[in-house]
Amino acid sequence: MMKKMVLAAAVLAMTGSAFAADMPLKAVKAPPPAPSWWDTLTITGLVEVGASGNPNNPAITNFGQLFTDKANSAFLNQASLTVQRPLDPKATGYDFGFKFQAMYGSDARYTHFLGEFDQSISDRNQFDIVEAHALFHLPWLTSGGVDVKVGQYVTLEGAEVINAPDNALYTHSYIFNFGIPFKHTGILTTTHVNSILDIYAGVDTGVNTTFGNHFNCFNCGDNNNAAAFHGGFGLNLLGGALTVSATTHIGPENPNVTPVLLAGVDPNTALRYLNDVTVIWKTTDKLTLTTDLNYIRDDGFNATGGGVAQYATYAINDWLKITARGEIWRDNNGFFVASYPGNLDFVMVEHGNPLGVAISGGPTTYGALTVGLAFKPAVPKQLEGLVIRPEIRYDTSLNNTTPFGGGTKGSQWTFASDLIIPFTIK
Repeated sequence: MMKKMVLAAAVLAMTGSAFAADMPLKAVKAPPPAPSWWDTLTITGLVEVGASGNPNNPAITNFGQLFTDKANSAFLNQASLTVQRPLDPKATGYDFGFKFQAMYGSDARYTHFLGEFDQSISDRNQFDIVEAHALFHLPWLTSGGVDVKVGQYVTLEGAEVINAPDNALYTHSYIFNFGIPFKHTGILTTTHVNSILDIYAGVDTGVNTTFGNHFNCFNCGDNNNAAAFHGGFGLNLLGGALTVSATTHIGPENPNVTPVLLAGVDPNTALRYLNDVTVIWKTTDKLTLTTDLNYIRDDGFNATGGGVAQYATYAINDWLKITARGEIWRDNNGFFVASYPGNLDFVMVEHGNPLGVAISGGPTTYGALTVGLAFKPAVPKQLEGLVIRPEIRYDTSLNNTTPFGGGTKGSQWTFASDLIIPFTIK
């Protein structure tokens, strides 16, 4: 009996050893360390160059366009550098970050904060601070918490933005050029009520302004002494396939100068309302539809404007997209849509400087149709994201005015293209 037990033990030991030998050895890996605050800091940049042709005779300006306003011209639109540490979208506790973006190029003529490098260069290419703000996530009020932006930042409004790669087309809509603000200085909060609803609320110094004003000041940071409200709400529907952003900016925007007072307008109380609704619906993996609705009003001069732009973007393949944009925008009083022949005219008009020149198109209903491509050729990894965007655009007056061709024509064709070269430092 004892011999049988010893034999059984030996057999068990041998088979156990063989079984263990057949088992793969699995190293126990320690979990990766949590990313540090610095790991999500990035330094990126881009260069955008472009050109626009206009067969009108005379072809003085591409009326209805600001960032591509010079007819039959080439542009260094943007050479920008962005340093940022965004908030962690999964943060459940306190978090903080920042964003700083500087830009040099012809676009800066129209994106300046008043009183900040806005008249330091009189050439077509100018320098601008696009954004400079701190970010905070506060685990307050709701399970999603509250995000706070303090400093200088781009507006909530509109389907198009200043940063070129984030737009589907090279040229901009009437809504972007004339119906919404570009930037603000102040405090903006985003309350994440739940996975569907965000609420925006903030206070700022106004449209494209900073701080400081006195009567008839043509280089102050603000063009009046009043604050403004910026806010609205955002909806995230269909699992993110459908988003809705309804926003408004309300505050006095007319400059505190003698001509405005002589017109019977109080620049510190006459409100300007800039309202916008943007709906983005990703209908399929290839097709995205965007609708931009806009209405603005200036109480001081009893001027109104507004319209709608509809976009359709279709991804033909991984390297080619086509976008069509149709727009109708009404300037009831000829107050909002204008061209600015000089490189400093736009900011001088914002300041209320009587030397600033703005050429109005008069009370006009504008129609515009643009079709463009976004072509991403195969490039080395260092140039990943490079895109070429040729387009053809037709603008027309729908009520028989002649704002184009130096005030002699009721329509214009433009043919344009840009090249965007992004780069990453960190």
